Amino acid sequence: MTTSTSQTSGPTPGAPGPNIPYPRRWQALTILAIAQFMLILDVTVVAIALPQMGADLDLGRQTLTWVVSAYTLTFGGLMLLGGRLADLIGPRRLIFTGMVVFTIASLATGAAQDGFTVLAGRVGQGLGAAMLSPAALSVVVRLFEGDERNRALGIWSALGGGGAAVGVLVGGLLSAGPGWPWVFWVNVPVGIIVVAVLTKVLPALPPVDTGTRDRADVLGALLVTAATGTAIYAMIDAGESGWLQPRTLALFGAAIVGYLLFVLRQRTVASPLMDLRLLLRRPVSAGVFVIGIATALMVAVFFLGTFYLQDLADLGPLMTGLLFLPVALFTMAGANAGGRIIGRTGGRSLGVIGLTVAAIGLAVPAVWTSTLGVVVGISLGAAGIGTLFVVASATALGNVAPHEAGIASGVLSTFHEFGASLGAAVVSSVAAASLAAQTTTGYASAFTVAAIAALISALVAGFAIPGRAKD
Repeated sequence: MTTSTSQTSGPTPGAPGPNIPYPRRWQALTILAIAQFMLILDVTVVAIALPQMGADLDLGRQTLTWVVSAYTLTFGGLMLLGGRLADLIGPRRLIFTGMVVFTIASLATGAAQDGFTVLAGRVGQGLGAAMLSPAALSVVVRLFEGDERNRALGIWSALGGGGAAVGVLVGGLLSAGPGWPWVFWVNVPVGIIVVAVLTKVLPALPPVDTGTRDRADVLGALLVTAATGTAIYAMIDAGESGWLQPRTLALFGAAIVGYLLFVLRQRTVASPLMDLRLLLRRPVSAGVFVIGIATALMVAVFFLGTFYLQDLADLGPLMTGLLFLPVALFTMAGANAGGRIIGRTGGRSLGVIGLTVAAIGLAVPAVWTSTLGVVVGISLGAAGIGTLFVVASATALGNVAPHEAGIASGVLSTFHEFGASLGAAVVSSVAAASLAAQTTTGYASAFTVAAIAALISALVAGFAIPGRAKD
């Protein structure tokens, strides 16, 4: 990737000037964070609505699984292309396009009368999210500097990190109230308001690439999307077919081949999708690792908690959603606190502390398998997980050049979705016996695995995350 930091040959109307902070940057951040909150919420909001949706539309178990995974696959798989396009055409245009696509797809999904339309709508939602999310994050990185950037990323992470847990709450409220279509239709008025307000507060930041790098690598995007999709599908399928079965191993092998072809493509094409050397930078690779484990742990929390409370504790969707309220609040509190103190502690210390707290919290329901134990444990774990979203964003994006903001954001967001799929696949596989037989043994084992993963990750983070720069 070029090292030039030149923007365009002239000023862009509505864009902040050189070295002059954009006066409405905090308003822009607020609306963009709300949009991101919607995208993350939509990963989990459908979880509680699935039984009702299946009964109304006569959907089988496999189709219901794809209702969740189709969104994640499209969202994560196309994220790099979204980040690259944000660099090439400017983030403002991509944000508006993504928001409109996401809103229309939400309307269509809620109105669906069959499985095909539901899945098509979820793919559409993922497409809109893949355009909107990296473009919005690149705007945040470009509008803020220094400690302000850390605080802004803290707010962004608080809303985005809490979205997964709030999704379970919202899904329960809507499913028990007006019905499952409103899980999707609620996005429509919010999307319209977001678009209307952004027309007033979002600056027209210019494209950051000029000269020779003026094309998007569509083939590269297709390769990485196919590879990511295959890997995620393999992990989801492994929960049923087994991790060492020929089918699972073949899928993982195909994913590896896809990634190798992607690497070859990026090394040979004139206008690559990304500079692979970006992943070799210690801050970026450390941030990618932290975001992956953070989302894996968060999805483990909502997945295990949802199934335990509904299936084993025999609670309805409304009560299950309400019991996830402290999880959402602790996640957002952890992220907000992380954004405020990371400038003083540095990412390494905060990352180790966050992962240690997450490990302690997830260990609670492993030894105290009861409704109260599960709620207390996952709430405490969520506080630690919330700080990790700040650590990941600040570590990976804190020192990137403006011309790298879009693609770096896309890389980070891609691993956000990849981590979510990994977490769901692993814990569902470990807890499979309890999910089928309604016993506590599998849940305890799954929480134990999650706690051990958090503890090991704390050790890795202590070495991987760069230390705080000397003043």
